[in-house]
Amino acid sequence: MATIAIGDVQGCYDQLMRLLERAGFDERRDVLWFVGDLVNRGPQSLETLRFVKGLGTRAVALLGNHDLNLLAVAAGVRKLHRGDTNDGILAAPDREELLTWLRHQSMMHASGGYAMVHAGLLPQWSISQALALAREVEAALQASDHREFLKRMYGNEPLRWRDDLSGYDRLRIIVNAMTRMRLAAADGTLELDHKLGLDTAPAGYFPWYDVPGRASRGTPIVFGHWAALGLIMREDAVCLDSGCVWGRALSALRLEDRKLFQLDCAELAGTAAEE
Repeated sequence: MATIAIGDVQGCYDQLMRLLERAGFDERRDVLWFVGDLVNRGPQSLETLRFVKGLGTRAVALLGNHDLNLLAVAAGVRKLHRGDTNDGILAAPDREELLTWLRHQSMMHASGGYAMVHAGLLPQWSISQALALAREVEAALQASDHREFLKRMYGNEPLRWRDDLSGYDRLRIIVNAMTRMRLAAADGTLELDHKLGLDTAPAGYFPWYDVPGRASRGTPIVFGHWAALGLIMREDAVCLDSGCVWGRALSALRLEDRKLFQLDCAELAGTAAEE
């Protein structure tokens, strides 16, 4: 059995199928880890969602910011943005089945000596604490009043974690760290505006995985979300968002031996709207 982690698919279904063939994926025995952002920007979000859902226990699918946005739009608390490509899902006959499945996916996963999150972890959080915090958000998403949570989920405050945070402030910073964060200060203060590479990062901020004293250090963390950063293969941090939807590449990593598989996505260049 192989465990294959896959970067942000974002509705690039045809490219995903070709990458899985290249990686030798066997649906009968192998497990796929998706870092989040299954949908949006790309041309085949509906096909992607149906495929991953159909894998059942052979898939671990995390929630990314684009997946949460789809849930918020479907709940009527957000409007489609320019460039969103989720119309097919919203109009599909199996819409509610797909959205219910998506709403029950994880914010974070850890097994086999690896952890996985869409964007990152705040430096104060150990792996075990972060997993417990992820469960809090998952419970809110799966609750009968999840529409209220989706409505209150958006916003940048608070920017710094405290263990005594409660209510929607607590849930919001967990969501922001796990699905939006790229940079943080040494004290853990979030920076949520920067979307470019490290060479233009604002002074005083680090990529979240390089914040001094990060409590989750010691467990390799697989993440995505940061297309401008691109592929990173370090002992302690692996970024698999290599920008397929922007015409670059879709990446997958077999965790057992860290063998990398990539697919050139040049045919998608210019098809996705600007972030």
